[in-house]
Amino acid sequence: MAWTSCNRVRILILILVMILLSSCSHTSRKDGPPDFYVDETKIPNAVPKPEPLSKYGNYKSYVVFGKRYYTLRSSKNYEAVGIASWYGTKFNSRYTSSGERYDMLGMTAAHKTLPLPTYVEVTNLKNQRSIIVKVNDRGPFESNRLIDLSYVAAKKLGMLGHGTTRVRIKAIDPYTFGRDTGFYVASRHLKAPSSSSKSLFQANNSGKDIYLQVGAFRSRLNAEKYKQHLATLLSTPVKILYPFSAGTLYRVQIGPFKDTASADRMTGQLKDMGIYPSKTYGA
Repeated sequence: MAWTSCNRVRILILILVMILLSSCSHTSRKDGPPDFYVDETKIPNAVPKPEPLSKYGNYKSYVVFGKRYYTLRSSKNYEAVGIASWYGTKFNSRYTSSGERYDMLGMTAAHKTLPLPTYVEVTNLKNQRSIIVKVNDRGPFESNRLIDLSYVAAKKLGMLGHGTTRVRIKAIDPYTFGRDTGFYVASRHLKAPSSSSKSLFQANNSGKDIYLQVGAFRSRLNAEKYKQHLATLLSTPVKILYPFSAGTLYRVQIGPFKDTASADRMTGQLKDMGIYPSKTYGA
């Protein structure tokens, strides 16, 4: 009997130790914010740009927790209202479903069915704040949640305190983002000048400030929206060249630049953002 009682005590102790270890392990895996201050105002929205579908995460269908989800073939005209949540330190630096590493300080999100990647505008319906994020992960798979936002995206929306909020999400067409789709002029559609004509053009405009034209719009409102969007991304001034007569275009330009080298550096930065400017000269 003594031996049996001793074994029972040992078994009870072992069970208690296992419970404690399990509890500690669960605590270590708990998600949450970083242990340092993040100024979300310094982190710009994601910039929509044309990208190929990810090699990973775009199965026609997949099963999680016994439920099958069907990936949308296109994000065109996608719009939905639902609950947003967020994820932080627990998943930071882990691989997302698309193969990219999750960055809790990046403007990204997870969605169950949108193609990867998809850029979406997310609006907090409680305070009307809006952000733009890149969907590069799958989830959330809890209850009726619609989208999982990165930590900093959630902070920009003002939803960290409650953890969830009701949002509207709208897919963005990266080919027309920020542009008047009725009439847009971009240098990618123009024939590049020959080296001789380019040299002559620069010679005739020596001593003048250089501007980079990034768009031309029929609508003044669309031009102003695009200007405001670029102003949040760039430290260089952005201006609108207003038309002198009816029927002409509102031209959005970046600058001035005092030399070609400065303009070329900005051109490279803009191309990385999916924007292809053309040079113009002013007084």
